[in-house]
Amino acid sequence: MAGMKKQKLFQFGLGFLVFNLMLMILGFSFMSSAQTPSSINDSANEPVKYIGDRQPDKRFFDGRLPHAVGVHHYQVLRANRAHPPEGGEVGWTYNHQPYLAYWKGKFYYQYLSNLIAEHDPPGRTLLMTSEDGRHWSNPVVIFPEYDLPEIRGENYIIPAGTKAVMHQRMGFYVAPNGRLLTSGFYGYCATPRHSPNAGNGLGRVIREIYEDGTFGPIYFIRYNRHAGWNESNTNFPFYKTSKDKGFVQACEALLNDKLITLQWWEEDRGKDGFYVIDPGEVAGADYFAANVVTSKGAGKAFCFYERPDGVIVGLWKNQYSALSPDRGRTWTKIAQNKTLWTCGAKTWGQKTDDGRYAIVHNQSATRRNRFPMIVITSDDGHIFDNMLCLRGEVPLRRYRGIHKNIGPQYFRGIIPGNGNPPGDEMWIVYSVNKEDMWIARVTVPITGKVDHHIFDDFEQANSELDLKEWNLYIPTWAPISVVHDPVSNTKCLELMDEEPYDYALAERIFPESKVVEIAFRFNAKEVPQGYALEIEVQDQHGTRPMCLRIDNEWLAADHRTVDPTPVPIELNRWYDVSLKFDCHAQKYEVFLNGNLAIADIPFAEKTESLERIVFRTGPYRGYVPPEIVDEGAPRATGLDSEDLPGSEEKAPLCRYWIDDLRTK
Repeated sequence: MAGMKKQKLFQFGLGFLVFNLMLMILGFSFMSSAQTPSSINDSANEPVKYIGDRQPDKRFFDGRLPHAVGVHHYQVLRANRAHPPEGGEVGWTYNHQPYLAYWKGKFYYQYLSNLIAEHDPPGRTLLMTSEDGRHWSNPVVIFPEYDLPEIRGENYIIPAGTKAVMHQRMGFYVAPNGRLLTSGFYGYCATPRHSPNAGNGLGRVIREIYEDGTFGPIYFIRYNRHAGWNESNTNFPFYKTSKDKGFVQACEALLNDKLITLQWWEEDRGKDGFYVIDPGEVAGADYFAANVVTSKGAGKAFCFYERPDGVIVGLWKNQYSALSPDRGRTWTKIAQNKTLWTCGAKTWGQKTDDGRYAIVHNQSATRRNRFPMIVITSDDGHIFDNMLCLRGEVPLRRYRGIHKNIGPQYFRGIIPGNGNPPGDEMWIVYSVNKEDMWIARVTVPITGKVDHHIFDDFEQANSELDLKEWNLYIPTWAPISVVHDPVSNTKCLELMDEEPYDYALAERIFPESKVVEIAFRFNAKEVPQGYALEIEVQDQHGTRPMCLRIDNEWLAADHRTVDPTPVPIELNRWYDVSLKFDCHAQKYEVFLNGNLAIADIPFAEKTESLERIVFRTGPYRGYVPPEIVDEGAPRATGLDSEDLPGSEEKAPLCRYWIDDLRTK
């Protein structure tokens, strides 16, 4: 052992020396927006460090953090047991762990799925595609259900014919020869209280995605030979048997890339020399094995990015991180990034198109709750600041199932080499409540401030994609779009809602103001009885001094009070609204069509300044349930609720138009 340690230290030192010599010879240049980070030796003890003062408030789903500007969230898959978008007689309601690639003008979105719950067979992996990131194909199965042979383990027997479960930390690889490969991992669980990612599974499978949307055959690219699996007892052939030389060449390139394949280690855990490090061997790491279920432990869910000095930053779950000067051939000792309040979910880091860096994860105040979805940014890839909320929306979990944590989680962007979509935006895929799949389009540069007052009439917008300073939350059954009003021959923003357990939300941030006038027009096109559009003006922390509610008869301003008399309105008619706020006096007024409608309404909550307006097709739901505020989600998550009735059918249609939003 001592000899091996000395050899590893020598390899690392030699790699570091060669790396620095290369920098001197090549005259390495940095992008103008990047800064030189601390040396690899100085930053190895804490490769990522957040130095900001902001931290999430555990009582609120968005943590009362300032919101990033220009984030569009699209629901890509809405789980539905009765009407499965993926086809078949029954919809699968455990959907999780997505991956993203962009190849030849199209987005590719992979996720895994079980019928009901995590670690509970049958399992499979599916694929969706999109040309714009907004409109997605229905899912198709790329790795189907797999029949296991009889498996005998310590204290359990898995009968022959039992279905496998899938568990993979890598989804795509664009090979140097241009081939697009997708991969998965077939594992098994004796019970849902067992894990498939402890080196006990069958192995990793691979297949090619063709440009015309079809797929090549499925092969194993690496068996878990140490666990007894090989060519003789598995159902797919080894990749070397393929007669497609280009495919084999692509597989060989993948196998030879030690940085990319480090994503495989968690399910594999082989000790045959394939992996240059064992990221699970970390002093003090929590115990993990196949007979336990825990999100804790080291070596899980690897991702990476490259600093301005060429050093690779490797990130794993649970704060773990290390640095490599030679693209993954040698690594510093794995350390913990203690300023990242991780919760057992994935952490994602990347270089953004402006030359800066972003880390996206759940900064969990309880270290168990998987919310809020936050971003921190950096100039050098080492020191991070400016924590902002990317998503604070946590809808109700519609389907019961063990290990189904609530909240947005398991964030992944596009791994370097797997494409870069047009534009400068950062694209992030994730799951919500481990049942719905989402994608976020984040405006770059990432900021939480707007320095100019706004006037949005939507005339120059072809679609909501052009609303780069708006934050949009768009479930499948609650779309937001820019539409044409044939009567006025103008464009406006439309919020629709047929979602029984979620809503559409459009948010516009404006300069922080103590005295401000906000004007807009609205047209309540369709509002069934019992539904309403809510409009709030908030500060950067989400303090809610007021709320307008527009139903099919009234415009009301009775947030936390019953005193203001509502104003009668009619459907399918435009109204001009002007709101005048005075934070010094802690009150506001409502003008309708130029006339004072409601005067001197006191703020419902003390607010020092105002910074954003929110249009929402449902009631506020930002409070974290008291039973999980302090201790976080229960250990056996997903079993504390039942299936929600009526979630598989659309609610009555609500439709609202908004136009000419301006502040001064």
